[in-house]
Amino acid sequence: MDPNPLEKEVKFYISDQPALKDRLLSLGAVMIQPRTRETNYRFDTPDGDLSMSGRALRLRHDLHDILTFKGPSSTVDGVRVRPEYEVEVDNLGNAWLILQGLGYELVVSYEKWRAVYRLNDLSITLDELPYGNFAEIEGDDTAVIRSTAAVLSLDWETRIEASYLELFEILKRKMNIAIHDLTFAEFTSIPLSSDDLGVTPADRPVFL
Repeated sequence: MDPNPLEKEVKFYISDQPALKDRLLSLGAVMIQPRTRETNYRFDTPDGDLSMSGRALRLRHDLHDILTFKGPSSTVDGVRVRPEYEVEVDNLGNAWLILQGLGYELVVSYEKWRAVYRLNDLSITLDELPYGNFAEIEGDDTAVIRSTAAVLSLDWETRIEASYLELFEILKRKMNIAIHDLTFAEFTSIPLSSDDLGVTPADRPVFL
């Protein structure tokens, strides 16, 4: 077991996800998870101790049920790096009760559709969130992450260091909307653009 597993990833806002998928496949990427609906439940103490210290505690439900803890993040060579520990649980309800019994409470839930591809030693996800589409590139080598982004015609300077929930908070403040959870149902009647999120599509040619 790796005593210090690190998540190393970079995130991009994508304007044309089908075109990015085609580029991935043309490079020999292999789909390792088909497009799957994912629901995440973020837990914290009543005082928000985890969030304030840059840590995260999450239950995720998709093809499996996963308990995740993430430590504070840093940026290395433009890539977000943070400790990450995950374990599969066989009963989501019981895991939820254990967290509650330890004093944690649900603070927010969020949804996305995710497809996962493997390209060499990298994991590349195509994510659809209620406020837009994204791609994440994750691997062990920050230089390889950056070079792969270039091969995929993604503008490195548009990378996003904020998490999906941090983008959610930015959006709520900017648009003055009172939404508690990041779900597709909540966003059905809210038209959004990349400008609303304060991000730039990474797959848009620089001359446009």
